[in-house]
Amino acid sequence: MAVKPLDDRILVKQSEAEEKTAGGIVLPDAAREKPQRGKVVATGPGTMLDSGKRGKMGLKKGDEVYYGKYTGTEVKIDGTEYVILKESDVLAVIEK
Repeated sequence: MAVKPLDDRILVKQSEAEEKTAGGIVLPDAAREKPQRGKVVATGPGTMLDSGKRGKMGLKKGDEVYYGKYTGTEVKIDGTEYVILKESDVLAVIEK
């Protein structure tokens, strides 16, 4: 299934939750925190400006990002978890 975000929204594939702590303790599923990191898999065309033109998106497909803990809408597409966010909900881009 193909999903195309609208306006200034992005589709982010969530990273896997940590299975172990730094000390090596294995975490049960109930204790794992949802990740706040993921990879952009699709972007919208940009927000509509008052002039009638589209604003330029600052993110692109393939960017790894951190986003807010309680932002976006979680969706499951073909068994994979994604988050649909506004571009402004992204806190940082991870540079490699």
